[in-house]
This record gives sequence, structure tokens and C-alpha cells, in this order.
Amino acid sequence: MSEIDLKRFFLEQVKLFEHFSADKIDEIIGLSRLSTFEGNEAMLETGDDSQHLGILIDGHAEISVSDNTGARSVVAQLGVGDAFGVMSLLTGERIAADVIAGNRCFVLLIPQDVFNTHILTNPKAVAYLSRLLTERIRALSASEAEATVNHGNPAKSSDPYALSLINNRPGKVVALNVGISQIHFGIYNTAESGADVHGIIDQADRDVAHVTVHVGPQQKKLDWPQFKLSDLFKVMVEASKSLGPAFTFHPEDVTAIGHRVVHGGNKFASSVVVTPAVMSDIEELSVFAPLHNPANLAGIRVALKAFPGIPQVAVFDTAFHQTLAPYAYLYGLPYELYKQHGIRRYGFHGTSHRYVSLKSAEVLQRPLGELEIVSCHLGIGASLCAIDHGRSVDTTMGMTPTDGLIMPSRSGSIDPAVMIHLMQEHKMSPADLSALINSESGLKGISGISSHITEIEAAAAEGHHRALLAHKAFCYQVRKNIGAYVAAMGGIDVLAFTGDIGEGSATVRSLACQGLGYMGIKLDEEKNRNLGPVDGYAVVSTDDSPVKILIIANDDERLVAWETLRAIERNQLLLEAKAEETPAIPVEISAHHVHLAQADVEALFGPGHQLTPMHELSQPGQYACEEKVHLVGPKGRIANVRVLGPTRKETQVEIAMTEQFKLGVQPPIRQSGDLAGTPGITLEGPYGSTTIERGVICAQRHIHMAPEDAMRFRVRDNYVVRVRVEGERELIFGDVVVRVNPAFRLAMHIDTDEGNAGNLKTGMLGYIEEIQSRA
Repeated sequence: MSEIDLKRFFLEQVKLFEHFSADKIDEIIGLSRLSTFEGNEAMLETGDDSQHLGILIDGHAEISVSDNTGARSVVAQLGVGDAFGVMSLLTGERIAADVIAGNRCFVLLIPQDVFNTHILTNPKAVAYLSRLLTERIRALSASEAEATVNHGNPAKSSDPYALSLINNRPGKVVALNVGISQIHFGIYNTAESGADVHGIIDQADRDVAHVTVHVGPQQKKLDWPQFKLSDLFKVMVEASKSLGPAFTFHPEDVTAIGHRVVHGGNKFASSVVVTPAVMSDIEELSVFAPLHNPANLAGIRVALKAFPGIPQVAVFDTAFHQTLAPYAYLYGLPYELYKQHGIRRYGFHGTSHRYVSLKSAEVLQRPLGELEIVSCHLGIGASLCAIDHGRSVDTTMGMTPTDGLIMPSRSGSIDPAVMIHLMQEHKMSPADLSALINSESGLKGISGISSHITEIEAAAAEGHHRALLAHKAFCYQVRKNIGAYVAAMGGIDVLAFTGDIGEGSATVRSLACQGLGYMGIKLDEEKNRNLGPVDGYAVVSTDDSPVKILIIANDDERLVAWETLRAIERNQLLLEAKAEETPAIPVEISAHHVHLAQADVEALFGPGHQLTPMHELSQPGQYACEEKVHLVGPKGRIANVRVLGPTRKETQVEIAMTEQFKLGVQPPIRQSGDLAGTPGITLEGPYGSTTIERGVICAQRHIHMAPEDAMRFRVRDNYVVRVRVEGERELIFGDVVVRVNPAFRLAMHIDTDEGNAGNLKTGMLGYIEEIQSRA
């Protein structure tokens, strides 16, 4: 934004400068600097010494405070033309509240000496600031009083993370998990909660199907003659009748059906509405899950026939983990096996891990995008997941659910040569090996007693050596992988347990946490030991634990229903957008670059140096500078990296994947401005050098759009989408975050590596094909 634009802006919109002459405004602008803050970035933080008066030029922000539970209260909303930092500058006290950018904000920072000499000398300005100070103090006092009244209560919104199944279309959502010998189902009311019907149909017995249904504490068990899958819904109706008329399943009430599908390969990064093409893909992916996908698909076909006009959704175990980077999902096999045959780590329990991350953010009353979470799903299948700022970055299960931890009856990770040895020396067939590692191993195989944790622990309590060994091996692997994932993310805010074992075994939780106190993981042994059945969630960390340890109740079928409703909503938004023939999105290849804080500008280019604009960038207010810097990492250096302006509060370096190796750093994939836990680097300039402790990222794929674009595309800020890019060959890019700001111009940014790999060039066009998730 030019000085002329700033002058016009001030004259027309900022009340503080209503009584200043144009010359005086020019002088103030010349002595101040324009800075950029990204969404969720702190522009001022509680306890800071105020050195500037901030004027919001573009964007929106809020002034907020937090109580001792971490709950935040908004003191004031800031819009274009509003000032902040007033209270500290006028009183001389430290900052009493946080000022957080709601989206990308452009801010004029007026230094304290300029404020004192040019603004406080104007009586009308002083009167305005005094009124503003009074309003802020009154709002701050009211916020503190409210925080006292609401101490310990959950967030004001009863459902801030959209975890409820209640929506504006009353009816029943059916969740199905059709397996080889068992069918799990859930029936959920979208008009009210608390009357959810759950059922298990066990068909392992050739003659009789054992049916268990329950609602709350009420449970009924029935024996049913074996039946064809086509009669599934008749059995569900009759079984639910045993619970009473209020809970009887009426097929005509069904508004949506969700199906758990084990393997979605790399084709599905989210739950999707079922179409013939989706069914074909599920069938094709049966090669990776031959015991599961065919059964899941059979359930879909039966439901489509019984409910032809009802939307149905495939919910994939693997979808959440599609954000894993190649270095995290590749096996050490010839690369062609991955490219040609899809042999890689996919991960499972994705719906559970995603729910755990959202519930953790809700419990902590913090944005998911600033948390590092280790989620432990411990049940019949067991897996851990590292969730860095809302994205799965690693998980213990692999191409199949057999990989990873020792589980109740699955082996977990083993030396692949063991399988060759068993084939050669013990003449075991592939079918024999599959039965061995899936049904006869894990806790069951080591103990020789059972696959059930309660029976293992009972035997261990009596001194059974192999039960003790099995239990210790299981807990050791959980603890070892927690430590590995803390290292992978560079920190941890939440350790969460879910699943039958995670929720039910205090001993497993205790042993998994022992020895991790130096990581900030402090378990309250008494709370943990005395914990009964979990309703929603429970906190079992000590009051002074830096890391919150949570137990989160798992309900697999409910999660399928939840994903189903979300997928239908996303699909409807996409259909509405396509019906209006939304415009194509210009693609731009983003090269490496640096955003500098003013202090680093001066360290690199000399005291008082101001960045020199060279040319405007595609995004309004952004410009490439004449200045360049050298990046120096532990391993090597990259010379002449362009600086972009204007300055920011904190220095940020954006590099491509291939450049990580040159420098010897491993930055995470992050949105711009999200710098927590990122590595640092040394920058060299013509005047001197500076070392930043953090700030190096690989930028997440993103689309800039103005609010009017977002309305056309039916998306909002921080939605995640899949984009089809037309070129020599059609490419699909998933995990693309939408960023909305009035100052943005429509464009999709892809880094140099991805552009080169796909032979993409600036100017190509992209089209939103799917809304993966909604913020």
C-alpha cells in the first residue's frame, strides 16, 4: 500500500486523525512502518512492553484475555481504522490483553516517540484516545468479571467445534460397519441427542446370529436365525423393537447413511458421497484390504438398494492420514513399487484420531491449528497418531492395519525377513501367515492366554510370567512411540487416550506415561486410578502438567455418522458452487522467499534501513524487494533469496522440500504465520547476520480469495479443498487451505518442487473438485 493510499485511508476512515492536517499525516506516515500479520498471529501479547500504537489498515482482529483455565473472553472487536496498544502507551503499564489477527491484517505501527510528539500534542486526538481508553478499561473489567462467574465452565458455544449430530434436518442417520463376521450399526437422531441406538450382529456362528442392541444403559440380547445381508435392515428393525417403542427403528425416518470403509488408498483424503465411481474405486482398493473392503462394499450395495433416494457416504479409515509427507509414508523399497502399485504407509483409525484432535481442542478451548497432539487409539486395533496443528504427520499403522504397535491379536511391526523365514523353514502359506499375524499374535500370542486386556491384567496380577511380558511389551511400545512423535513434532500440548484399552485400562495409561515427565507429561495417578466409565472426556493430568492428558470416549459408529453429515454438507456446497459456473483459479508457482521483522532488516542491512519495493506481487499490498539475503543452515547455504515486503512482526523463511536438504533443516508444512515449533536458521545480509530461533516453514498449498470469491465457491477461511489443475496432464492437489481476506486476489499458490514435479507453470488454471473439511 503506497503512502498516497495510506493518506487517503487516514483522511477518510480513521477517527484518530480527523483533526490532523494532511502534512502532519504525511509526517506521521513517514516516521511509521507498515507491517503484516497472518490469521491467528498475535499482534500484541499480554505482558509485552508497548512500543507502538497500532492502526488496523485492513483485516479484522480481536482484543481478548484468558482466565486461569485457558478460556478466552473477547474484550473488543477491531475493524478497519481501529487503534490498539492505547492503554499501555497512555498508562505506562504492560499490555493487559492479547491482540490477535482474525485474518491477514495490514497494520500501521506508529513508534512511541512519534506517538508522544505528534499525537499527544493534538487536544482532539487526546480526547478521542481518552474515550477509547475508558471503553477498553470498562470492557476489560466486564470480561474479567464474566470470567470469574464462568470459571471452569466450557466455552460459551455449546458446540464450538461442530462435533454435534444435531442439524436443521430432523431424522435418523444410520452408521454401518459391515465386516466379515460382525456388523456394527448406530442409529442417531439429528433432532435430539441421548437416544442413540447401538447394535452388534455377530455372525461367527454358522447357525445363529447373536444380536446385541443397547440405548444408554439398557441392553437386549437376541438370537436370530442366520440371514442374508439383504435382510439387514429388517433385522435392525426387529432388534430395536426389543428396546421399546420409543427406540424402534423406522426406515422411513432415515435421512442419511454412512459406511465405514477400511481402505481409501491415496484416492480419498476425506469422506465422500457414494457414487458409482466411488464404489469402483473402493473395489479396486480391495487389493490392500481384501478382508475388509469387499465386505464394506457389500454393505453399501445393500443400503443403496434399500434406500435409493437417500444420500450415502463412504467414511475411510485412511483419509485423515493423507496429509502425511512422502518421507513419513514411504517404505524403504524401490520407488517404483510405490508409484506403480501404491505400496506405502496409509494409516488407519483416521476418523477416531481426527475426532480426538477436535475434542482435545474443544476441551482446551484453543484453536486446533496451534496444538500438537499425540492420539493413542488403543483397542482391538491399536495405533498412535502425531497431529501437528490439525494435520496428521505420522501414524504407526502402515499399508495395512497390522503394522505398528503390538495389538491384542495382531503382531504389529516385525522384521519382514521373519515372514520369509516362516515360508521357507516352516512351509507356511500366505493364508497361514495372514492368520498368524492377524489372529494369533500380539497380546494373545505372547501371553498364550487371551487377547483381552482385562484377562491379561488379571493373570499378570497373579504373577503369570507371559501375561506380565505381554503387558509390558504393549505398554513399552505405546510409551516409545509417544516419545517418537513428540520428537517428530518438536513438542506436545495434548496426550489423548481412546478405544477400549485406552479408556478402560488405568494400568496401561500409567505405564505408557511413566518416565515422560521430562517432556511435560505428568499423570495424576490418583485421578487415573479412580477413573470410571468416561462420558465424553476426562482429564487425568496433574494440575501443573504442561501437557494435558485426556481420556476421550470413543464411539466408532457415531464418528461415522458425524463424518457422514459433514460430507453431505460439503458436497451440497460444492454442487451449489458448480451450478453457478464459478471461475477458474489462476495457479502461481511460489519460489523461496523471506519475510523480515524490522529488527532483522536493520541487523542485515543497517540501522534504520527500510525495505525497498521493486515490484508489486499478485496479492495487493505485497511486494518483492530489492533486498536479498543468504540462508545458512547446519549443512549448507542458499544464496540470494528474495525478501518480500512489507515487514512482519516475526521473520519467516519459506523454502521448498529440496532446499531442506541443502540447508540441513526439517521444517513442517504450515500456513504462513504458524511458526510454533519450527526450526531456526541464520540469515546473512550486506551489513551483518542474524539468527532466528524459529520461522522456517514449507508453505502449505493455499488459495487466496476475496470474500466475494469465497461466496461464489461456497467456502470460508481455512476450509481445506482438493483442486484439479489442467495442463499437459490433469493433476489433483489435496490438502489445499483456503485463505479469505478482502485484500486478496484469487490465486492458488504451489511451491517450486510441486510445480516442477507436475510441469506446472504460473498462469495455469485450477478448479475446486472437493471440499475436504470445513473450519
